[in-house]
Amino acid sequence: MAKFRRRTCIILALFILFIFSLMMGLKMLRPNTATFGAPFGLDLLPELHQRTIHLGKNSDFQKSDRINSETNTKNLKSVEITMKPSKASELNLEELPPLNYYLHIFYYSWYGNPQFDGKYIHWNHPVLEHWDPRIAKNYPQGRHNPPDDIGSSFYPELGIYSSRDPSVIETHMRQIRSASIGVLALSWYPPNVNDENGEPTDDLVPTILDKAHKYNLKVTFHIEPYSDRDDQNVYKNVKYIIDKYGNHPAFYRYKTRTGNALPMFYIYDSYITKPEKWANLLTTSGSQSIRNSPYDGLFIALLVEEKHKHDILQSGFDGIYTYFATNGFTYGSSHQNWANLKLFCDKYNLIFIPSVGPGYIDTSIRPWNTQNTRNRINGKYYEIALNAALQARPSLISITSFNEWHEGTQIEKAVPKRTSNTVYLDYRPHKPGQRRR
Repeated sequence: MAKFRRRTCIILALFILFIFSLMMGLKMLRPNTATFGAPFGLDLLPELHQRTIHLGKNSDFQKSDRINSETNTKNLKSVEITMKPSKASELNLEELPPLNYYLHIFYYSWYGNPQFDGKYIHWNHPVLEHWDPRIAKNYPQGRHNPPDDIGSSFYPELGIYSSRDPSVIETHMRQIRSASIGVLALSWYPPNVNDENGEPTDDLVPTILDKAHKYNLKVTFHIEPYSDRDDQNVYKNVKYIIDKYGNHPAFYRYKTRTGNALPMFYIYDSYITKPEKWANLLTTSGSQSIRNSPYDGLFIALLVEEKHKHDILQSGFDGIYTYFATNGFTYGSSHQNWANLKLFCDKYNLIFIPSVGPGYIDTSIRPWNTQNTRNRINGKYYEIALNAALQARPSLISITSFNEWHEGTQIEKAVPKRTSNTVYLDYRPHKPGQRRR
């Protein structure tokens, strides 16, 4: 009897351990059903809580003749997300699957090294402090120290490269082409403007366009926030982009239902600017309306919180995207909300562009943010995200990202690397060209 009880206790303990492990695995895979009160992780975006929303009654929703609301799911379903290992030699484009221009991938050109830039840029990203001093004191501070210590949990196959290196740009375009992804959404700041950890990069656009065109890729622009970004300056930005780059064969245009081919602009952190300001630019009755002018386009707002839907309508945007690769981080990035967001977009004739990603880990620059880490689970996380997006039947799908190394969302090739202080993650057991782990 004693032996029986002991065996029963052991079996029960093993069963409890199995259930605990299973629950932890499910949390990493699909956290959006957890109950965390306010949208999980929204404290990473504290500026959202500092804004008061003012909804007007005279929003301009009359865009029915502008946007192609027909879905392109049949084109999206044919895509192969896992990149094939690219060879150093030239690709034989005729042997590759056709490009899918309904897939967009976010691309960053802000990296630098001493050879091309005289210093490391972004690879030496600072460790960001938590806004609560009581939490911040528990974590390290300072900057990363390349080449062995970089601001990423993965290590690039190309090493600590510069975005100014033409051979790097060429390799990136070749990798994107081998994945059959048709459009890269280029992170963009106006001339002589840069993010707080980088340098101006607008002068790289001509080379990126030329290299993209070599592989029949298209380039659209992901306009980043900067200190004085408002309706007036965005008008200047759009005019500059179209005037300078609009005639390049790699410049992306989206064909609307009426047959018009319009440029597309993703507006990151669009919620920072009040809807009344955007309406000046994006509605036909706005004080400096861009509509029906040579600089008209399709302007895609970032939706973070559910209440942003109403702001986006009032602002006059043409569509929404969700950007974040962390399922459950925000309302917009939670897979379970995409079907409702698509219904909302259909109702108001907006383009819905869900953003999928292979995983998320930013603890190299935000060591206190482990709650938002999403394990790649050998590609399963990526597959679930893509399937959720396809089920919503969007017109386009965006991928976060090709090379946002700081947040671990990249699908650029990574390799195993170990130093005395760090063991970098990698994609094993798959090859560097298969972004599954």
